[in-house]
Amino acid sequence: AESKEGRKHIAATTNHTSSTMKSTCCVSAALLLAAAHNPTTLAFSPSSHVHSPASVAVRSQQTRRTSLRLSAAAIATPSNDDSSSTTTTLTKQQKRIQQIRKEGGIFAFNTKFGALNPYAIYYGLVSIALGLVWFVALTFSQLFYKLTGGKLDKRRRLPVFFSHVWGTLLMLFTGCFPKVENWDAIKEFHKSGRKAMFVANHNSWMDIPFLGHTIGWHNYKFVAKKELEKVPILGKAIKVAKNVLVDRSNRRSQLLTLKQGMKWLDDGVNLCTFPEGTRSRSGRLMPFKNGAFKMAHKAGKPVIPVSICGAAKVMPSYWMFPFKPAHNVCKVVLHEPIESEGKTEQELADAVRDAIVAGLPEEQRPLTTTQ
Repeated sequence: AESKEGRKHIAATTNHTSSTMKSTCCVSAALLLAAAHNPTTLAFSPSSHVHSPASVAVRSQQTRRTSLRLSAAAIATPSNDDSSSTTTTLTKQQKRIQQIRKEGGIFAFNTKFGALNPYAIYYGLVSIALGLVWFVALTFSQLFYKLTGGKLDKRRRLPVFFSHVWGTLLMLFTGCFPKVENWDAIKEFHKSGRKAMFVANHNSWMDIPFLGHTIGWHNYKFVAKKELEKVPILGKAIKVAKNVLVDRSNRRSQLLTLKQGMKWLDDGVNLCTFPEGTRSRSGRLMPFKNGAFKMAHKAGKPVIPVSICGAAKVMPSYWMFPFKPAHNVCKVVLHEPIESEGKTEQELADAVRDAIVAGLPEEQRPLTTTQ
């Protein structure tokens, strides 16, 4: 009897244990299913009551897998900012190429140094070929001054002559002579023997040969930023001819530059400058730098305003060389000399600026009177 009762008790205990294990397995399965949809349920749910080593291992493995999936998704999916930036960059590049093709024709293409087309390549080859001769002439001038100790040609007329020859031949062979208005008035000024500071707007590299062509076969020096010394051949021409270089980072150098410019004017040499300090990317006249007229004002010399029109229409800032001839496109307007005597430096600057603006087309004028 006792054996029979014992067997019943063991059977009941076994059934209870089996029932408990089935319940536990069901709960574990439910938790694992929930974790597949929401990984945090298994790790952080307070209702989770499975604490066996096996369940902990399952939880850890599931969490690692989920983290790996999330990390891979984060790496594979670019952020909206990156995607937007790439789209914007591509759009700018496409717009630039469209603009280049519109200006330079179907054979125009872009490079990291600027855009080119067949005419620009031709212009560049002519410029370089003439530039090699120019370089030899400048080297000869440099040697001449070294042998003579600088006692001959103290005004450095020789390198200016060679530079003018280079610019004139380049414009002749490429059809880039601009139309010049009111040239007769300036020719009369030259006949008087007086010297002046020529001041012009600046939005293209073509402004430099245009301004030199306008002054003619006279001795002149450019007031330029010191960084131009690094430009091949042009930098050598600037140094050999002793043009006036401005180092904006050095106050002492600026004072020496002022004295050098005044001395050239007193010695009978014209000065040329672009008072904006750099090329205008928009094409519109920018504010003038402070002190741009200080040399002429302190020396008591007149200022001749020059309006250069349309130079950016043949060579914008993003082209390496002009994409078409400047003939019948560009124009230089010469204004009457403005005396500096009897005016403050600011009054002189305002009068010169007003004259330059008056000679510019509407698309090159500043948007407001304060610019």
